[in-house]
Amino acid sequence: VQLQASGGGLVQAGGSLRLSCVVSGRTISNYAVGWFRQAPGKERDVVAAINWSGLSTYYADSVKGRFTISRDNARSTVTLQMNSLKPEDTALYYCAARLLYLASTTDEYDHWGQGTQVTVSS
Repeated sequence: VQLQASGGGLVQAGGSLRLSCVVSGRTISNYAVGWFRQAPGKERDVVAAINWSGLSTYYADSVKGRFTISRDNARSTVTLQMNSLKPEDTALYYCAARLLYLASTTDEYDHWGQGTQVTVSS
């Protein structure tokens, strides 16, 4: 499974960004996908995750109500819509995949894409 993350950039506080993760190499509908982020000097933490069907999602407390994860299996894409961005959202964002069911820790995901940088200015 290969994952390609894109959509990062520089935005002012209060703005929005949409990250995309394209999954290839296997049928995306067999995989749960998670978005993680890592700021300099900090651990990589989960932001949001979605199970294989899209019917179950998970959000970190820090992004609830601001971020939305969704998937389009026909386009092999998982999207993270980020609204009301804050400077503390600044990080390198990664997408990752595991079979079927979502999880909230990095060691439960088997396949990782490269990161996309999100920078939120105050």
